[in-house]
Amino acid sequence: MTRRVPCPPAPGLLEDYAAQFDDQFASVAQRRALREYLHGLLLQRERNKTLTGLAGTEPVLGAQAPPAQRLQWFLSEAAWEAEAITARRLDLLIGDPATRPQDGGVLIIDETGDRKDGTQTAHVAPQYLGSVGKIANGIVSVTSLWADEDVYYPLHVLPYTPAKRLAKGMDNPPSVPSPNSRSS
Repeated sequence: MTRRVPCPPAPGLLEDYAAQFDDQFASVAQRRALREYLHGLLLQRERNKTLTGLAGTEPVLGAQAPPAQRLQWFLSEAAWEAEAITARRLDLLIGDPATRPQDGGVLIIDETGDRKDGTQTAHVAPQYLGSVGKIANGIVSVTSLWADEDVYYPLHVLPYTPAKRLAKGMDNPPSVPSPNSRSS
C-alpha cells in the first residue's frame, strides 16, 4: 500500500478541522486546496466570497496568479464528492455537543437569487430574483439552515432549475439532482 504524502498544515486550529476530511481527497493537491479554501473563507477580507478574494490576490490580474488558479482547479475540475463532504461536515456538527441541534431550534428553508448574464451556466434563466425584486436573468439556490439560540449553520444548498431549462420542460419528471458532485 502506498503511503499518503503529508499535506502542509493549515494555520492553527483549522488543521484539526481540515484533517477530518483528508480521506475524502485523493491527492495532496486537493487536501492542500481544501485548507487554502477554508483559510480564505475565515480571513477578514473585503472580498472573501470571490475566487481572487479567497486566494488573497488582486481582483482582475490576480485571477491568473497560482493561488487563484489552484483554487479554481479545486472548485471546478478536481474529482471529489461534495455530497460526501457535506455529510462529513454535518456528522461533525451533529456529533459535537456545542453544535448539536437542540430543542427549540428551527429548520429554515430559504432561496436566494443572483443575476447572471448569458445562458451557458446551468440553471440560469429569466426567473424571479428576490435580491433584485423582479424577474431577471439569473440563478436561484434553495438553502436549508439549522438555527437555535446558540448556533446556526447551513445544511444543504441546491440550485433551482426552471422548467424552461429541463429537457422536457414542465413534463420533466420530478427528481432531486446531485449538482454538488465534483466527480469527473
